[in-house]
Amino acid sequence: MKKHFLISLLLAANAYALRAQEMSQAILLKSPGNPAKRFELLDKGGQTLESTETMPVDVTQTVVKNEGKTIVKVVLTAKERVYFNFEKTFKIKKYTHAESEFLMPGFWYHKNMRSPQEAPSFKTSDSWQVREDRLSTPLTGVFNAASHTYYTVIRLDKINQDALTTHPSGEVILSGKTDLGFTGFKNAEGASALVFGFPYHEAPKTYLRKLTLAPEVVAFEKLEKGETRQLSWEISEGKADNYGDFVSKVWNYSFDRQQPSTLPTAYTPEQAKGILANFFKDSYVGDKELKYYSGVHMRTDDCNNTGSAEVGFVGRVLLNAYNALEYGEAHAQTPLVRNATAIFDSYLQHGFTANGFFREFVDFTHNSETQEFSIRRQSEGIFAILNYLSYEKKKGREHPEWEQRVKKLLSNFAKLQQSDGSFPRKFDDQLQVKDGSGGSTPSATVPLVMASVYFKQGEYLQQAQKSARYLEREIISKSDYFSSTLDANCEDKEASLYASTAMYYLAQVSKGKERQHYLEQCKKAAYFCLTWYYTWDVPFADGQMLGDVGFKSRGWGNVSVENNHIDVFIFEFAAVLDWLAKETKEQRLTAFSSVIKSSMLQLMPVKDHLFNIAKVGYYPEVVQHTNWDYGKNGKGFYNDIFAPGWTVASLWELLSPSRTEDFLAAAQK
Repeated sequence: MKKHFLISLLLAANAYALRAQEMSQAILLKSPGNPAKRFELLDKGGQTLESTETMPVDVTQTVVKNEGKTIVKVVLTAKERVYFNFEKTFKIKKYTHAESEFLMPGFWYHKNMRSPQEAPSFKTSDSWQVREDRLSTPLTGVFNAASHTYYTVIRLDKINQDALTTHPSGEVILSGKTDLGFTGFKNAEGASALVFGFPYHEAPKTYLRKLTLAPEVVAFEKLEKGETRQLSWEISEGKADNYGDFVSKVWNYSFDRQQPSTLPTAYTPEQAKGILANFFKDSYVGDKELKYYSGVHMRTDDCNNTGSAEVGFVGRVLLNAYNALEYGEAHAQTPLVRNATAIFDSYLQHGFTANGFFREFVDFTHNSETQEFSIRRQSEGIFAILNYLSYEKKKGREHPEWEQRVKKLLSNFAKLQQSDGSFPRKFDDQLQVKDGSGGSTPSATVPLVMASVYFKQGEYLQQAQKSARYLEREIISKSDYFSSTLDANCEDKEASLYASTAMYYLAQVSKGKERQHYLEQCKKAAYFCLTWYYTWDVPFADGQMLGDVGFKSRGWGNVSVENNHIDVFIFEFAAVLDWLAKETKEQRLTAFSSVIKSSMLQLMPVKDHLFNIAKVGYYPEVVQHTNWDYGKNGKGFYNDIFAPGWTVASLWELLSPSRTEDFLAAAQK
């Protein structure tokens, strides 16, 4: 009796599972010069997907289910020449669309409601599908908080080549073979559905450049008579406590599926620094009241110096001055030391406002400077100066005036910190808040921890801990990472990177349960940040420079929803991953850190291998890896304007993995 009951229960569960999901499919066939025609394809229980109309292509399908995973394989065989686009829909009837949240790694989080309506978000549509190379893993996930369950779909085929098209939107026939398909989600009569197919089909809009949506694009691949195309995907079901847990589990799954490996490294850290140091030599500007490295608003084709001096963000003048000083003294390069010292001296004398803030961005060409300051740039300036002061102290050189400048700036931080622990994103010299968003808060946590150790003053640590409570409550626990970058106000990688780094710093100066707590918060933010980094190599078409030089995207990070390109923003994050791996025994973290370290030096401009950069060591910034651009050049190339100031600084930090531990150890003596 008991056996029969269990069998009945199992059959009922299987019947419910079948009712809970529904798979459908269609194929679009285009005759050149005519609108495409859509054919719904019916699954009648066999391998053949049938249409009610005669088609010039046969479509077969096999579906294999095993332990929460479903592998779908589709084969298309042309009976005559055809131009096709195939799509599938996996409808999850038990998920109401309104209550679902989504993930397309490196591009879509929750409902992208932090992003403006000019970028992909629910503000424009509740259904989105995109070409796979927009994503750090060719995957879409949907999470249901009510049931604590989720589904993902991932492409299983090798994606090695791409083809050019003549138009960015509408129905387009590919110039050759591509491996790029599409993935996404849609509202299927009130239920959530995963959608995927091949070749790519972006809807309801395609994203052409910053804050520029265009009509949808449908790509068609040609099959000659007798030619076949095989396609495969895996649909996976899982359980998660919350959205953050869902993101973490999807990253682990993505890593295991993609298995990104390290690349052969062309340079040792010292060799790489030697090349990057050319930026310090060639970009130095010494004829203004502020001495600086010209590192922003530069042209890639000449790398001529500009009149823009920027403390943090993309300029990183002060951090680069510290790097140049340290390197110059270690290698007896007197001009590097002399110029770096001149920069610090000029900023000490001329680099502060009446109220003690850094003059963040000064444009000497147009005789103007920003009057609206940011917690991000100010924090990065303090970070650089504290590293400089610690280094100088080890050399027996004291700078009491600099210390007073930093303390004055930190007193401004104390006034800016809100009752909830957050810091406003932007403000003026009179401490009037211009943007109260707390998304940039973790950038302030780091220098506060450093100052507490360097100055041996507990109030700085208390402010850092207060900011951490805000981070945990409003950002990490809600998996809501946004508004860290200054040129976009949306979901971005840098917010989660800074949150993870902030908790890493706090863990370093804490003990026992408190240290463990910060470690756990660091780990949660780190997994979120990891989803922005590519686990695979996007393909390029012949003639697209990045593909022609053999560039591999694995280990590079997407930037934000607004800015859909990849870059080398890493700074200390690889060291954070290595530390987390050591503390948690999670080897995926250190394995991926190794991928990042091996990959991010690929485009190092050196003689005879400049990668379309005019000068040696001026590392590229806007790497356009998908069909998106800032207005110039497009996929496979860079934008014509770039900011090597921050790329050099970021890679220098990557190449200096013990810097945080060294600073804290020296300051605690």
